Amino acid sequence: MSRLRAGAAGVPSILSFPPVRRLSAANSEVIHGGLYYPTGSLKAKLCVQGRRALYAFCDAHKVPYKKCGKLVVATSEDEIARLDAIWDQALANDVEGMERLTGAQARALEPGLNAHAALLSPESGVFASHDYMLALQGEIEAAGGAVVLSTPFEGAEPLAGGGFRVRAGGAEPTDLTCRLMVTAPGLSSQAVAGRIEGYPAELIPKAHFGKGVYFRLAGKAPFQRLIYPPPIHGALGTHYRNDMGGQAVFGPDLEYVSTPDYSIDPAKADAFAAYIRKFWPDLPADKLVPDYAGVRPKLHGPDELQPDFQLRGAEDHGLPGLMALFGIESPGLTSSPAIGETVAQRLAERV
Repeated sequence: MSRLRAGAAGVPSILSFPPVRRLSAANSEVIHGGLYYPTGSLKAKLCVQGRRALYAFCDAHKVPYKKCGKLVVATSEDEIARLDAIWDQALANDVEGMERLTGAQARALEPGLNAHAALLSPESGVFASHDYMLALQGEIEAAGGAVVLSTPFEGAEPLAGGGFRVRAGGAEPTDLTCRLMVTAPGLSSQAVAGRIEGYPAELIPKAHFGKGVYFRLAGKAPFQRLIYPPPIHGALGTHYRNDMGGQAVFGPDLEYVSTPDYSIDPAKADAFAAYIRKFWPDLPADKLVPDYAGVRPKLHGPDELQPDFQLRGAEDHGLPGLMALFGIESPGLTSSPAIGETVAQRLAERV
């Protein structure tokens, strides 16, 4: 925001759907280290930069967090080669403090863990994401901006002299003009881009909705650190976290759905339990309780390679003053400070 002010672009207002109840709210609240993403990708770069900035922001704004660290665990000899690949990727991505552990060393840190080997990412953690979003809102309002909730984006058109006319709906529909516009509506990114006059339809990627459900443990949390198996195709896999309230939570799984759906099938508990027992054999029977569900804005289908974040500027779509974001799923929340800085820099360069 400071970069945009310096560029005489003004302080933004934020139009939003109902307050952080969906994409940014229904997440794992994990601060990711940046281990997995292809070197040179936006995900790799912005996750590492964003993580560093996020901890600093949390310190400055008293947003609670726990830098608890993460263990990526090989639960069998067959998975050790996958740990080797993650290790190489993490080092290439400049992830700090990584350690290789034997199974015995991992179990010494977290008794009860089934581990043939593990990687320790000490910079990973969990945080209070809702407090973070409220702190960001406070920053905007302190700078003279406004956060306007429950105000659907109906459309926009470029103005002859530059900028955009934006049509906002809701209880009090209104039109407003802006010099710069950033669209980052998560699951609605494709629909929003399609409502901007002149945005090339061929540059709007196909939307895929990746649903993930979470179960909590009815009982004492067994581990202090994040516990992750090696990633599955298209996602990081069902993992364990000890959240900010000390609650043990497992998830998410991955199910592609045609439309966003936040229901939870309690029968999934059996599949979750079987998966969890690979790294925690002592999971008690019938102790998993449905918690919540989230839907991720994926840019790939079940059998496709996972693509990078898309930050589309005028050099892509031909509309000066517009940045359109697509596919900001994990590690989007960790990356958010760096995404914001990158978007602001690219807009300021064109002011």
